[in-house]
Amino acid sequence: MDRIVAVNSNCYHKYSIEDAIEGAARAGFHYIELTATKGWTEHVFPNMSFEYLCGVKSRLAAFGLEPIALSGHTNLMDPNRAHDFINNIKLAAFFGCTYIVSSIGEAHIEDKAAAADETSARHIREFVPYLDDYGLTLALETHGEHSTGRRMKSIVEMAGSGRVMINYDTANVIFFANADLESDLGDCIDSVGFMHIKDKAGSPDEWNFPALGAGYVDFPMIFRQLEAERNECPMSVEIEFGPGGSSNLEEVNEAVRASYEYLSDIGVNI
Repeated sequence: MDRIVAVNSNCYHKYSIEDAIEGAARAGFHYIELTATKGWTEHVFPNMSFEYLCGVKSRLAAFGLEPIALSGHTNLMDPNRAHDFINNIKLAAFFGCTYIVSSIGEAHIEDKAAAADETSARHIREFVPYLDDYGLTLALETHGEHSTGRRMKSIVEMAGSGRVMINYDTANVIFFANADLESDLGDCIDSVGFMHIKDKAGSPDEWNFPALGAGYVDFPMIFRQLEAERNECPMSVEIEFGPGGSSNLEEVNEAVRASYEYLSDIGVNI
């Protein structure tokens, strides 16, 4: 089966965007999801110089990588952070991305806001004109208290725009909600526009996200569901290792390479 499968540069948390580009390309991938998450992984960021960002674009081209998405996690519920997310939308457009990914509350940072689903949808609708202007789709990640596809689908439906869809993270559904992956994905698959394909090992609440094929996420089942529903959404490989992250750059490169080989082994043409 043919699929657009990227490498999320967040796999290279602690390392440089240059490392991420080279590692993804050498593993055999042709697409990348750039990470611009404030205070976590700032591989590209709106406050970086134009010269530097142009250099990143040139490096992507040199290694034959197309930036399909920008991971621009921002607290969408905080009016004081709206400008930050709008800048991330512009940054995604600068790189020629099709998708911008964010959780509803802030990922990885302390100011995680909780809001009712109706309020969430109202805040999200405020970004739709910017998404229209820059030709982007906002993919809302299953994360935290919004970690199931069922709940995220209701928010997406209330947002009421084809520019807003679900970014279904295959491990977050287990880690945050201990949900049945097959059932939950089936309930929201028509609203899924992007996916983080992430494996899970250990107990459900253990931070353990290894290379694809090294955990127990049933990826063949996921691909079967997508094929049955004719859902051709792009995907991004995300590897977050254990609580301490990766030990060194070589470990990340090997996990990315192993993930490519696993996907090839189960019949995915990347």
